[in-house]
Amino acid sequence: MSFVTSRTILFGDCDPAGIVYTPRIAYFVIEAIHEFLTHRLGAPGLRSVFAMGVLPPARALSIEFLGTMSWDDLIQVSVCSEEPQTSSFSFTVEGRDARGELAFRAAMTQVCIDPQSKRPVPLPSALRQALTNHQA
Repeated sequence: MSFVTSRTILFGDCDPAGIVYTPRIAYFVIEAIHEFLTHRLGAPGLRSVFAMGVLPPARALSIEFLGTMSWDDLIQVSVCSEEPQTSSFSFTVEGRDARGELAFRAAMTQVCIDPQSKRPVPLPSALRQALTNHQA
């Protein structure tokens, strides 16, 4: 995976035991994907997708928890785009702790929909190119 960003676990990310609260991992995944899109599109990622005339709601999100993360831990989050489909695009995301141990693995699929009809539409060519050019 070639796109990597880092994130420090904040106090507010944790439950009373000091471990990352389970739903916060979804935020980490989405934040990293937005950073990936910003990197690939050369402008604020989500705003760029909206400017292409589509909305990108999530169709699927799965997360596998493999290690604990605590307040002040620095994690490295890697994002890789999968082969885009006609109307959808997907990512694999991995989070690693400071020792390089895998803390979580996730997959997310988004669908391009028309803002008015809320029906799926083909990926805009600029988005397809940004995702396809990232293929390893």
